[in-house]
Amino acid sequence: MAVIHHTTLQPTKLELLASWLPTRAWYAGREGGPLPAKAGGFRLDDPAGEVGIEFMAVTDGTGESATTYLVPMTYRGTPLEGADDALIGTCEHGVLGTRWIYDGAHDPVLVGQLYALLRGRAVAQEQSVNDTPDPTVSASLASLASGGTDASGGDVELVRVEEGADHTDVVVRSTGDAAGALTLRVRRVLRAEGAAGPDGAAGAQGIGRVTAEWRLPDGSTARGPYAVVEGAL
Repeated sequence: MAVIHHTTLQPTKLELLASWLPTRAWYAGREGGPLPAKAGGFRLDDPAGEVGIEFMAVTDGTGESATTYLVPMTYRGTPLEGADDALIGTCEHGVLGTRWIYDGAHDPVLVGQLYALLRGRAVAQEQSVNDTPDPTVSASLASLASGGTDASGGDVELVRVEEGADHTDVVVRSTGDAAGALTLRVRRVLRAEGAAGPDGAAGAQGIGRVTAEWRLPDGSTARGPYAVVEGAL
């Protein structure tokens, strides 16, 4: 179980994201630069108890021009080998000392636990409360008769990460009995269920998805996919 310490972070996660977001291909931009505000999300536990895992929604802008982005993050006590390009930044934690914060789409621990959530083997946790499941998060993954998904419920290994205009595709390979690969599409630009994307079409349903909530600038709540399993390769 992850322990959430209510202490100081220097710099804060939002300060790090203000510098990091403009470097992403899926960031739409904002006059004057990003001013990200926390808008929701959830956490997952690392079974080994070493890596913090958070899916954070941040809203940039106000009114109808506001955009909400999803940033899955991992927090580590030592650098993740071979992941320099995925480093969001480092900060000083008031209890744990230096923490390396990574874009979690590139972190095998987060990817493994996202898959476990889809398989029903992990439970989404409240973002800021210890040992408290978040009932607003739903997740499911179909088992295909063709073996396109891992019917055995085994683990996955991260194969590669591909950036898109409004998403990040994380290709994983099953280590279970049913061989094959899946694409976990992390929605970087969050849209309410059924909302159209930049091409005018609503997002694909996929063969699995994680659905959660986030807050809009006017105080209302939206709900939509955080991640979608696009299918076997």
